[in-house]
Amino acid sequence: MQRRPLLKLAALWPLGAAAGTPLPLVYPRHQALDDPQQGYVTALLQMALARSGQAYSLRRSELRMVQTRAMQEIAMASGSVDVVWAMTSRARETQLLPVRIPIDRGLIGWRVALIHARQPLLLRGVRSIAALARLSAGQMRDWPDSAILQANGLRLDTSSTYEGLFQQLAAGRIDYFPRSVIEAQSELASHAQLPLALDTHLVIRYPAALYFFVGKHRPELARHIETGLETMLADGSFAQLFQRHFGRLAEALQLSRRYVLELANPDLPEETPLARKALWYRPKHY
Repeated sequence: MQRRPLLKLAALWPLGAAAGTPLPLVYPRHQALDDPQQGYVTALLQMALARSGQAYSLRRSELRMVQTRAMQEIAMASGSVDVVWAMTSRARETQLLPVRIPIDRGLIGWRVALIHARQPLLLRGVRSIAALARLSAGQMRDWPDSAILQANGLRLDTSSTYEGLFQQLAAGRIDYFPRSVIEAQSELASHAQLPLALDTHLVIRYPAALYFFVGKHRPELARHIETGLETMLADGSFAQLFQRHFGRLAEALQLSRRYVLELANPDLPEETPLARKALWYRPKHY
């Protein structure tokens, strides 16, 4: 499949902006007390903006926001948030303007499970969706993962708060909490006070992408981010930053030794650049 241009919209510069005048750019403060993605994503965004041809001044929002709230603020052009990073879905690409370069190289769709520490063998014998469906997974209500898991017939208990999911797992109200491989270890470490553990037997995989999203009224911002990311892909700085943050994850999590349970993602937009192989992560021996 030939790659289609991401954006065909003309640049619409904000009134009074010039290439050398820094424009404010606000990203949402995450609900997580220690967001495992933020250091990498904000560094990537900052580097991309520096290569965009327009100067931006990046800062975090004053208020903590769940993804749904942040996306609503962007869609309404409230001015409180300008850019968000989130897993793509058909609904999200209808609501906002995506920059279709997976900033996580698709790792958001590689899931390992946080489990209760007293059940280290919970997922050892799971070899089918039917077997996994006997257990209850926890997810946030507004995450696209919830729809994906349910579409594949898995049992789900949802929460309106991110931190609440760790509490539910510790209390035994859910059996496992699937987390992307870029989140699981740091989340376990940041909740060391709870009786949680990381499963070592299973990886759940579905095609997914973490994108930067902006408002449809800001095509110039999407174009600038895309230009910067493409420049980083071409000069190798994207790969270097990714490797520095996540290069050892696959080895540490021993993905090649785990049983891989493949799920479908019916909510993945057709425009997802799956054919552009250089954008996607593949562990050795997979």
